[in-house]
Amino acid sequence: MLYLEWILLGITLLGEIRPTRHGISPTTLLLSILTLMCFGLMGLKLPTGSPRDKVLYTGLEFGLLFLAFLLDSRPDFFPLVSLIILIRSCLIFEQVGRLIVAGLVFIAFLVTLFVRPAPRPPRHGPIPESIANTILTLKLNAAVTFGLALLFILLLVNALLAERQSREKLLLANEQLRQYALRIEDQATLQERNRIAREIHDALGHALTAQSIQLENAQLFLPPDAEKTASFLQEAKQLGSRALQEVRRSISTLRADPLQGQSLETAIAKVVNEFRQTSGILPNYRIQLSQPIPTEISTALYRIIQESLTNIYKHSAATQVSIDLRENPEAIQLQINDNGQGFNPERNTTGFGLQGMRERTVALGGQFFLASQSGKGCRITVLIPLPRLAL
Repeated sequence: MLYLEWILLGITLLGEIRPTRHGISPTTLLLSILTLMCFGLMGLKLPTGSPRDKVLYTGLEFGLLFLAFLLDSRPDFFPLVSLIILIRSCLIFEQVGRLIVAGLVFIAFLVTLFVRPAPRPPRHGPIPESIANTILTLKLNAAVTFGLALLFILLLVNALLAERQSREKLLLANEQLRQYALRIEDQATLQERNRIAREIHDALGHALTAQSIQLENAQLFLPPDAEKTASFLQEAKQLGSRALQEVRRSISTLRADPLQGQSLETAIAKVVNEFRQTSGILPNYRIQLSQPIPTEISTALYRIIQESLTNIYKHSAATQVSIDLRENPEAIQLQINDNGQGFNPERNTTGFGLQGMRERTVALGGQFFLASQSGKGCRITVLIPLPRLAL
């Protein structure tokens, strides 16, 4: 729309400075051009606040229009500039406001049309009735033509705005559909995880428990001199107990909502405390969230932090860890740094942990960045866009 306004203003300025205009002083011409330039600059910033600001803005437009009319009593630019006022009103007002502005523009045109001095005949004296009727007819035709032009512009701009609003609603509907699909996918994944957890608990978990009991029984019936056999059995018992703990941990991880109704801040604080107890490292973490975020995003961020801390504990030999989670108007940003031994990302692309973090991020329409070098630690950056809310 702005380009269309500039084209109309360019035509208007060319009409003002055309060589065929006689009888206008340079000062008046300059003031008229400056007035039109001010009018054009107003189009760079349309009011979006209160209705009062919009009314004042439109009133200022009409004021500049009539100022130009007072400076030049033959304003050929009036129809084009008034059309620009109508176009802008379509962008800042609802339907009722647009109709009111269109009516005011038409009334202003009629005022300038019938106030404009009529051409004088070569001889002094009253204007012949035939000429007066012809002038009146031309003015009426101009008024009807301008009214039809206003109606056409109003319908055209309304159609363009309706098309744009439809496109925005379609984009919003697509975003909401994507969020709904993610929820369905998460629900299906959750059900599958619960099924796998039950199978692990009922099969492997019971088997390992039975194995541990059998090894304890075997130790009770060993002769006193079978020290070597007892050591092997003891080691096997410890391995079985360790495997059973891993199975229980895996079952706990696979179970339902990992946040368990907690806020994301509380869940992160808990996993950080568990990491401190396990590794002896107290991560420096900072969370800056101004509003609750969707559950699927919270779950993904929690899992990414959890998996990152697990990898740091197992592989990095780090002594310092920092977690920074912040929100901007369009996305959530998570950054995890450690000063560990690092690795070459090009040679570690098949790890399930990194792959899972990347897949979680991409599933939410986000971006996953990994930066690491041998001996220089590792930095993980996650950007997840926030869903647009329906108006």
